[in-house]
Amino acid sequence: MSDANTPATAPQGDACALPAPAASGPAHAERTWQGPTAPERLGILRRAKSIAIVGASNNPSRASYFVATYLLSSSPYDVYFVNPRATEILGQPVYASLADLPVVPDIVDVFRKDEDLPGVAREAVEIGAKALWLQLGSWNEEAAAIAEDAGLDVVMDRCVKIEHARFHGGLHLAGFDTGVISSKRQVVA
Repeated sequence: MSDANTPATAPQGDACALPAPAASGPAHAERTWQGPTAPERLGILRRAKSIAIVGASNNPSRASYFVATYLLSSSPYDVYFVNPRATEILGQPVYASLADLPVVPDIVDVFRKDEDLPGVAREAVEIGAKALWLQLGSWNEEAAAIAEDAGLDVVMDRCVKIEHARFHGGLHLAGFDTGVISSKRQVVA
């Protein structure tokens, strides 16, 4: 199944992407990790009740802000924000670390630079999160190994907003809103 998550021209899909890494060489050249299939990702989203966004921003031009607005308005999840430099985003409190959250989130959705990802994976393990989700354009096999060794589900290089919307009939396969009304039954997570 073609599973294109990277839209060619749509600004909504770009909103989920992280800035391109400065690394040299062809993208995906050293990837060995195999991520969950689409049904497995749907299962992760269905089982989840809460999502913590690490690297959340109150800047509307940032991908984390766009994803947060979507999750708050169009999903059933309790959404928590983690950023040591912010106090409030979208009217909600922001926590300095995952350990400061009032709950253990089911999914830790990460918008951080590559070198920070193993540390975030360790924090997710320490608090008992169930899944580590690295956003579109974010890939770190060390972080994946840390999380998987502790029993967490791991998703990398996928946008939680795009995946949720696609599984719920809001997007077509390229990952953005077609504006087409469909009789397709929506899957409720």
